[in-house]
Amino acid sequence: MTPALQSVLSPAGPDAALLSRFSWLLFGSGAALFLLVAVLVLASVVHKRGRSWSRRLVVGGGLLLPLPLLLAFMVWSGWQASLLAWPFSGTRIQVTITAHMWWWEVRYRDTVSGREAMLANELRLPVGERVYLALASADVLHAFWVPALAGKVDMVPGRIHGLALRAGAEGRYRGQCAEYCGTQHAVMALDVLAVTPEQFDAWLAHQAAPAARPPRAAMMQAGEREIPHRGREVFLAARCNACHTVRGIAEGGKSGPDLTHLASRRHLAAGALPMSRAGLLGWIVNPQSAKPGARMPPSSLSPDELQALANWLETLE
Repeated sequence: MTPALQSVLSPAGPDAALLSRFSWLLFGSGAALFLLVAVLVLASVVHKRGRSWSRRLVVGGGLLLPLPLLLAFMVWSGWQASLLAWPFSGTRIQVTITAHMWWWEVRYRDTVSGREAMLANELRLPVGERVYLALASADVLHAFWVPALAGKVDMVPGRIHGLALRAGAEGRYRGQCAEYCGTQHAVMALDVLAVTPEQFDAWLAHQAAPAARPPRAAMMQAGEREIPHRGREVFLAARCNACHTVRGIAEGGKSGPDLTHLASRRHLAAGALPMSRAGLLGWIVNPQSAKPGARMPPSSLSPDELQALANWLETLE
């Protein structure tokens, strides 16, 4: 699988392309003006023609020439800014993204079908369709930034900021918190996947459904008890549902990510670990080793209980 793209120089959406053109023009015009000033200064040093010539050089090259250029640039930049997709909450797909220390809570709502889903650290978009994002923070100042798709938007506690996001092509893109928010700020990634509208609708329908119980044929046997069933018992007995919810099985707390379809995600802990058996076990046993400062406490489960819990979590697709 190709790596996720995180680059302002490779736009994958109309807004990102506009910002890229604007940036290149800014860099280019800045470099041209710098070279012009450098040439004028060099000419005034090499060719000493008196104060009147130097005065004309300063007034003409330093004032009369830059003013129309900067005015033209201001008019052009204002016109380009008007072309950005302004936030509009009347779109079909509405997503509320709440930043936590240090993970992303993502809530979907399809205003046409009425489907709602909740997941963490992953954002899927239908290609070519504008999606409204309502951005908020649950604790400190964060910033939402997917450089290949749009510009940076601050997420201020107590306020909601809107953003219209549209992917122009299928692909996987990487988002990142762009405002220092604590010790694990650098490990607060958002996995963004743009798919066809048909694939998106099928995915959202699956995510909106409660957790499915694994078929008996896929279950491992341990005496008379089924391992996934036992893992669910371990999850409840250890009070994991005090922070996490598995819809349809363990309705619980909201302070941690929703785990209903955990196994369908690519990463754990906002990009800190891959979604794998080793990643699951490592995160459950000692979250601090992968993400120091994370609010999830270390586990005191026995090895058998850990294996049973990991087996069950892997069925949550």
